[in-house]
Amino acid sequence: MSPAQPQEKLPGSPPYFKFALANPYNLSLLVGGLTAAAVLTNPILAIVAAGAEALWLLHAPDSRLLRKLVWDPKFAGMREEERNRERANKIALLDREETNRVQRLIKKNYEISQLAGSNPTFTGELLRTELGKASVLVDSFIDMAVTCHRYEDYLEHLDLKHLERDRAMWETRAKQGTPGDAQTEIARKNLAVIIKRLEKLREIKNYVDVARGELDLIENTFQLIADQIVTMQSPHELSGQLDELLSGVESVRETAIDTEALMAAVER
Repeated sequence: MSPAQPQEKLPGSPPYFKFALANPYNLSLLVGGLTAAAVLTNPILAIVAAGAEALWLLHAPDSRLLRKLVWDPKFAGMREEERNRERANKIALLDREETNRVQRLIKKNYEISQLAGSNPTFTGELLRTELGKASVLVDSFIDMAVTCHRYEDYLEHLDLKHLERDRAMWETRAKQGTPGDAQTEIARKNLAVIIKRLEKLREIKNYVDVARGELDLIENTFQLIADQIVTMQSPHELSGQLDELLSGVESVRETAIDTEALMAAVER
């Protein structure tokens, strides 16, 4: 079996011209018209078919009505499919316990969207904006869970006891050696490197602890929102909680960038 080809990334905005051209209705009419012209050997019919296609492609992509009723919903569906594929690929990297945890959060997010829809204070654009924030938080939760899983697996496979024994050995040699002696200097350099490695490993462990705390906070806040949302009197109540979570997630994400550098330094 040949390996699956990677899915092409969607553009940032809907490709209206492509939607107008490459849809089954348009292609069926165009091919049907050209086929009929060929069968009837009627060049005028072919010109009419080509002219109609040109007019369609000239005006259809810019039609506000078609964008609202056809193109934008189609693109939103494609975005959702892409998001679901990306989520599935990331979730596949987790163990069963973490996978179940992610699935529970996705289910809770869906529950929140249903409950928000029944609250009259959440309508129109505001509802879409706040639910969009919640969906971003679900994706961030998955990303952090995957990162924590990778870091914990990395730390688990390191022999810290061996590293501590090496630190003690080089520390003893550096203390007992003759100052200025080549072997003593080498011992001091080895000791310095091992101490730096141990410090960086502690920082990686600290990141995992912070990220795990943020995961718990997202999960608990989603539970709280689900409990509160039906009776919320103002959409700002929901917005404030989600914005606070997004701020915390962004802080953890920035820390993750530094942690990746730490891991690379430890491996070297």
